[in-house]
Amino acid sequence: MTTKPKVGFYWCASCGGCEETVVDLDEKVLDVVAAVDIVFWPCAMDFKYTDVEAMADGEMAACFINGAIRTEEQEHVAKLLRKKSAAVIAFGSCACMGGIPALANLTSREAIMRRSYISSPTVGSEGGSTVPQKSTDVGSVNLQLPELYDSVLKLDDVIDVDYYLPGCPPTPELLATAVGALLSGELPPAKSVLLPDKALCASCDRNSSKPDNLTVAGLKRVYQVKADPEKCFLAQGILCMGPATRDGCGYPCVKGNMPCTGCFGPMSGGDQGARMTAALGGIIDVGEAALDEALAGIPDPAGSFYRYSMSASLLGRVRKGEPS
Repeated sequence: MTTKPKVGFYWCASCGGCEETVVDLDEKVLDVVAAVDIVFWPCAMDFKYTDVEAMADGEMAACFINGAIRTEEQEHVAKLLRKKSAAVIAFGSCACMGGIPALANLTSREAIMRRSYISSPTVGSEGGSTVPQKSTDVGSVNLQLPELYDSVLKLDDVIDVDYYLPGCPPTPELLATAVGALLSGELPPAKSVLLPDKALCASCDRNSSKPDNLTVAGLKRVYQVKADPEKCFLAQGILCMGPATRDGCGYPCVKGNMPCTGCFGPMSGGDQGARMTAALGGIIDVGEAALDEALAGIPDPAGSFYRYSMSASLLGRVRKGEPS
């Protein structure tokens, strides 16, 4: 009897959408189950850390780890899974680049705790006074919580990653393709992103509607205009991250008449926000005096340009001494 390759899935700091991608394989999940033996998937099956600890090193053929690293428990489990896996795939934008959780790097851990547990209006009129502690004595028992790190880290900040599959979340088709490539051994060189290395605009149906000399007098937010479903968003003065975002998603957002927000991250060799800034610099055609008004459609540049890639960005996080 041929032993099926063993595969694991794990969820760190993320919303759980990447786990939904596995479920959204629909009937194709039966093909995956027939081809591999899922030996660790706490989201869906009753596995314990001790089950992983009991495995031989490298026993899993592959482990798909989604989510950023924000706590010491997540780092500990990621390192354990790295030891037990022949290949580790950073699965989803949070694992690859920090994702939405990494927007917390624009502030500080202390500010987040203060807002969540002390100054938030939902705490109560009398105000809060207690924030979670790593260690708390309750009678004769000492209770422990994982340490919350100062910064949200991407997966390869704490372990060696073999392949990257970004997306918020990656599509089921991309997951099925990645599993098939792993099983067949038909993979690109290690450290590769399992997606085309070109901008989303290259595949977008609206690209043909973009004028050769594209200029706009300013940017508007999507709620301020009625977007033409056939025309390039940038040509309509609506921020679209397509020029700075890697292709491969099939652009469902654009097909739904919503601009790309950048969840597949940058192409190789570049910073997503810097690419987008350069792109806008080439199309916004106003004088210096009117520039602030022209950019009013981007009230949060860092959150717009690095919505999914803060941990992999030139910004990284708020600097010490800066207000948060």
